[in-house]
Amino acid sequence: MSTTICFDFGNTRLKAAIFKNKVLEAIHEIENGAVQEVEKLLQAFTPEKTILSSVIHHDKAIENLLDKQTKFHLLGPNTKLNFTTPVGKPETIGADRLALVAAAVAEFPKQHNLIISLGTCITYNFVNNEPAFLGGSISPGMQMRFKAMHEHTALLPLIGPSNDFPLVGYDTKTNLLSGVILGMAAEIDGIISAYEEKYAKFNVLLTGGDICYFVPHLKKRIFADQNLIFKGLYAICEKNN
Repeated sequence: MSTTICFDFGNTRLKAAIFKNKVLEAIHEIENGAVQEVEKLLQAFTPEKTILSSVIHHDKAIENLLDKQTKFHLLGPNTKLNFTTPVGKPETIGADRLALVAAAVAEFPKQHNLIISLGTCITYNFVNNEPAFLGGSISPGMQMRFKAMHEHTALLPLIGPSNDFPLVGYDTKTNLLSGVILGMAAEIDGIISAYEEKYAKFNVLLTGGDICYFVPHLKKRIFADQNLIFKGLYAICEKNN
């Protein structure tokens, strides 16, 4: 049985996805990014191949370990992709965005795709049917908005996300929840509408750790997939190993 581990080191969460015979079997949280944690995963699953997507300053010893024990690929500017990147400075594109686009192209080939990721930031990523990744936009994510209102005011508290709030907030907490979550939902719907004016037909793929708070509030038709980035990492790993 062929096993591949796809590591995703994001700004908020560090995860590893276990694929066996092309099927996503499990996802493991990595608490602090220590080499010892990665080594335990290698011992437990003995993968043939691994790939790392990182947007943080991780311990380089992890790369050495993966390269020593597996067929390892570090997602970066020299990675072979299933799409082109005709943008000004392709080397500046985040590894996570490359993986998301790779997943969209693999799942919906020869189609226009808008991939929206809800994490520390919201990233909008558009790949056309050639396929060419044309770019997109970045805006503050949910937690960043909660923190900004708390840190830049004297009295507003720092709250956590919830779907238990009305349109018209009745206290400080529900006012903040309504403003951030419904505001972001309106932003997402608005961005999709702007793309609809330029591109007649395209798929909208929504992913990221915060999607559960927004799917109920979006008016546009979307494909929600919490594990999209891992599917992209697997596709890239196969192409580069």
